[in-house]
Amino acid sequence: MSQPDAVTLAPVAPDTFRAVMGHFVTGITVVTTLQDGQPRGITVNALTSVSLEPPLVVVALDRRRFITPSVHETGRYAVNVLSEDQQALSDCFAGAAVTPDRDAFCGAAWTPGPTGLPLIDGAIATLECSVTQVFQAGDHELFVARVDSVGNAEPHPMPLLYYRRQYLRIQRAETAPLEGVPEHVTGAQPPFDRDGEA
Repeated sequence: MSQPDAVTLAPVAPDTFRAVMGHFVTGITVVTTLQDGQPRGITVNALTSVSLEPPLVVVALDRRRFITPSVHETGRYAVNVLSEDQQALSDCFAGAAVTPDRDAFCGAAWTPGPTGLPLIDGAIATLECSVTQVFQAGDHELFVARVDSVGNAEPHPMPLLYYRRQYLRIQRAETAPLEGVPEHVTGAQPPFDRDGEA
C-alpha cells in the first residue's frame, strides 16, 4: 500500500488548539503533594488511567508550574476529584486572586491519606500515587504513577465538569447500558477494552 504524500500545513496556533480541545468535557482534579511538610496543590484536568494491572495513571503538568519540581523531588502525588460544589477550590488552586490563596492551600480542609499525602475533604474520589516514569511532551511533563491507595466516598455529590473554559454541572442525565460490552450483561470480562478505560 502506498504512503500518502506529505502535506505541509501551517502550525496550529495555541489559542486555536485550546479552543478545539475545549470541546472535550473533563472532570476537574486538584493534584496535591507535600513540600517540606506543607501541602501544595494545583488544578489539573489532564488525567487519565493507563493500566489496570498494575493500576497506573498519568497526569500532565506544565513544567513551568510551581508544583512540578515538587513532584519530581518527592516522586509522589495525590489526585483529588472535585465535586460540583467545589468550584471555588478549583478556581483557587488554578491561581485565582482569592484569599486564602493557593500558597495557603486555599484554606482547604484536608487529611493525610494512608500514604501520608494530602487528601482534600469533600473530594468525591482520591488516588495516592508513586511516580514510575516521567516523559517530556512539549511544554508539559507526563508523570506516570502507580496507584497505591484509593478512596471513593459513597454516596457523594456529582462531579465538577469543565467544557470550553466553563464549568458544567450535571442537572439531567440518562443512563444506558453500553452496547457490545459483555460484562455489563453477564459480569464476564470483555474481549476488548476501550482505550484508556479503567
